[in-house]
Amino acid sequence: MTSHVVNESTVVLAIETSCDETAASVVMGGNDILSSIVSSQIEIHARFGGVVPEVASRAHLEALIPVVNAAIMEAGILPSRVDVVAATAGPGLIGALLVGVSAAKSLALVWDKPFVGVNHLEAHLYAGLLDDPTLQFPLVVLLVSGGHTMIIEMRGHGDYVIMGRTIDDAAGEAYDKVARYLQLGYPGGPAIDKLAPSGNPHAVEFPRAMMHDGLDVSFSGLKTSVINYVKKNPDVSNVDVAASFQAAVVDVLCAKTIRAAQKVGAKGIVLGGGVSANSLLRSEMTARGAAAGFTVALPSREMCTDNAAMIAAAAWHRLASDGPTSLSCGAYPNLKLDAVPR
Repeated sequence: MTSHVVNESTVVLAIETSCDETAASVVMGGNDILSSIVSSQIEIHARFGGVVPEVASRAHLEALIPVVNAAIMEAGILPSRVDVVAATAGPGLIGALLVGVSAAKSLALVWDKPFVGVNHLEAHLYAGLLDDPTLQFPLVVLLVSGGHTMIIEMRGHGDYVIMGRTIDDAAGEAYDKVARYLQLGYPGGPAIDKLAPSGNPHAVEFPRAMMHDGLDVSFSGLKTSVINYVKKNPDVSNVDVAASFQAAVVDVLCAKTIRAAQKVGAKGIVLGGGVSANSLLRSEMTARGAAAGFTVALPSREMCTDNAAMIAAAAWHRLASDGPTSLSCGAYPNLKLDAVPR
């Protein structure tokens, strides 16, 4: 595709509706966040113990226009100042994605502006760069969420190599399943993160699967081990179980990420995805990374979870390298990291 001229004054309005957050953001120059609005559906889905796709789609329809209006108002601009309209095109829930993509393409058509469809996974890589644009490549990014767990070498803009990934459950998925079994509520990640500091992380030595075997990770066995342990020890403290489980997850993630950074001679380590908001992961990665000689970039917690600012940042770079996306672009629920929406 033909590249498009972008500069520090290029304003991107981005929309994010891949799962259960309706978000819109206005970003200038690829990293200057003028506004970032997020409407969460957590309370809606909590009664079901997880995200219900049809419910999520309907909630996006109700929230999207107010959220977009709020983003433009908070940015202090007129719609005519928007140069580019972007939206997450995948991966995610198909119905939810279609809400955002359809809205963004409609605005681009009416305003006669270019549209950019964004890969949600790629956008998470830019969360750390939004908070620290001075980071230099190559970087190793730990992308860890409810749906994905990957260790990625970011060689440059649009140049990524997946070095390791989960072979079964994502880390966030394991958090949710363990929290559900322990009846800690939804979402499970924040519930365990809040409870674990009060417990003993060495109370139960849960397994660290594949700890010394390559850069792939596995959390299904850990989840099963937690469930079996609680079944055999019904009087065990949930607090200690939560602390011990979290310690095992963080231990594996830190060890593998630092090993990857050493392997490629990375100039820094970056966290991305919802689980990167986890308190223990942030503190341990910072400490262990520093001990190994690496700068560790931690996105603000607002940039860890799904948001549209990271979508706008990725769109700015994609527009510069690949040009606008066709308005025939659809929604791609299973989009891979190396795929560019067309």
